[in-house]
Amino acid sequence: MISQLDTEVITHMRFSQLYAPTRKEKPADAELISQELLQRGGFVRRVASGIFSYLPLGWRVIRKVENIVREEMENIGAQEIMMPIIQPAEIWQITGRWDDYGPEMMKLHDRHDRLFTLGPTHEEMITHLVRDELVSYKQLPVTLYQIANKYRDEIRPRFGIMRAREFIMKDAYSFHDSWESLDETYGEFYRAYSRIMERLGLNYVVVEAATGAIGGSESHEFSVLANTGESTILICDKCGYSATSERAEYRVDYDEVGEEEKPLEKVPTPGVKSIEEVSSFLGCSPSRIVKSLLFKGKDGMVMALIRGDLELNVDKLKAVLKDQTLELADQDSVLEEVGVPVGFVGPVGMSGKVVKIVGDLSVKGMKNYVVGGMEEDTHYVNANHGRDFKVDEWVDIKLVVEGDPCPRCGAPLNGTRGIELGHIFKLGTKYSESMQVYFTDKDGQRKPFIMGCYGWGISRTMAAAVEQLHDEKGIIWPLSIAPYRIVVTIVNMGDEEQVRAGERVYAHLKGAGLDVVLDDRQVSAGFKFNDADLIGFPVRVTVGRKIRKGLVEIKKRYEREGAEVSAESVVQGVLNALETYDPHSGK
Repeated sequence: MISQLDTEVITHMRFSQLYAPTRKEKPADAELISQELLQRGGFVRRVASGIFSYLPLGWRVIRKVENIVREEMENIGAQEIMMPIIQPAEIWQITGRWDDYGPEMMKLHDRHDRLFTLGPTHEEMITHLVRDELVSYKQLPVTLYQIANKYRDEIRPRFGIMRAREFIMKDAYSFHDSWESLDETYGEFYRAYSRIMERLGLNYVVVEAATGAIGGSESHEFSVLANTGESTILICDKCGYSATSERAEYRVDYDEVGEEEKPLEKVPTPGVKSIEEVSSFLGCSPSRIVKSLLFKGKDGMVMALIRGDLELNVDKLKAVLKDQTLELADQDSVLEEVGVPVGFVGPVGMSGKVVKIVGDLSVKGMKNYVVGGMEEDTHYVNANHGRDFKVDEWVDIKLVVEGDPCPRCGAPLNGTRGIELGHIFKLGTKYSESMQVYFTDKDGQRKPFIMGCYGWGISRTMAAAVEQLHDEKGIIWPLSIAPYRIVVTIVNMGDEEQVRAGERVYAHLKGAGLDVVLDDRQVSAGFKFNDADLIGFPVRVTVGRKIRKGLVEIKKRYEREGAEVSAESVVQGVLNALETYDPHSGK
């Protein structure tokens, strides 16, 4: 029989018994500081590319993050469930995402040759789950969530647990009978996610975001600010507009070229491929050149056109074409499909060779521009759409960058970097309609559920906190998710007086119900201090030679010098240190 004490979270530990193998060496594959510090500090261990084990310190951080997220979910009435990781292909095939999700989906066959996926997300599964039992408007709204492992076969797993192939995520799904009801729940999640960020103690921003493979009509991203963040976030200081670079709209300010159309002319451009090379060779501005980019998608080859001095936003293009499998065609594919080397491809004569030609709005007002000549070492000059080729669709597919005008007020946008932790979506009826999952409304009519989806990266949170809060010595944890808040360091384990005093201090702090580790290892004081800084214990209590005078030192992780207090008042001294602890103060 398991006692109640056995089920409680251990809040104290002797370092001599703690499995926290620290390392001095930087891991060879570490690209980010979180990769380095979480491995050196004994939080995680790499098993294979994108796959990690969590050691006791790391798992304590994960559990504390989960507890914060779980509490905020319960506060807004979300109910916790657990769904299977292995999902049958059939439910994904109904929505079309079996093919549309892309190569990140891990697929497998069972012994009966039936297809399954290791779930990267659970929209299909949750919709399938409620289809026969959530049937009346009287049962709505309802929100269900889980905290579980997810799997995505990243083409290049990198950044440690920040972008892993197996990761821990909280995903929630809400079901509604009206858009007004969805709006209300969406707002509750917006506020709940803001509270999670505040409880984590991290600096963050909320931005409009691309819906990507999840789909839906609207989404917001909750990102931790960090110089090493993988997302570019654009913010308008004048009106408050903010969005990820994948989502940011462009305020169209392209000039219309008023000149007469000139005759199309093919000119030799030997060995000249890049925009810079073409511009220099022909003596024209990059803004007079149109880039012709070929992409492979589920329906075939697509050409995207954009002005030569601008960058194309692949996420916008995927959204326009409703194809998340879209990827830039490689040189061999272009040569095989079109018969022309990359660098000389253009829209003239492309009819029949591609499924569609999509033009960015930057090209729409251009006249007499340069495009690839559709044969090696040649380009066309004085090309004009409408006359020389047809554009099937004009859209905004430009990558918005810092300095571009705000789409709302026109002021220049400022750029920063962020790490996405939370993402909320208004799914609408995308899944309920395709899977034919209906409820009966108050008039007796069958209607598809209106749905919302809300994700939070649990394991990413640990890495993001380290990216934002660290120094040259190691991690600086916020109090809310520190594995232990206090370490009591006995300087000399050969000194009986220091050992007795250290044990008393440890006992008093345990008695006060505090998260505490006693460093009772038979190693040097310098080794202990370095480990304490590397691991990032928020408060260190040092029991050294001054214990003969009845004094110990209390030091916050980010402070250079600590403060001496009497051993008898150590509990109050630690409580005061915790009360005034601010991990951002050293930044």
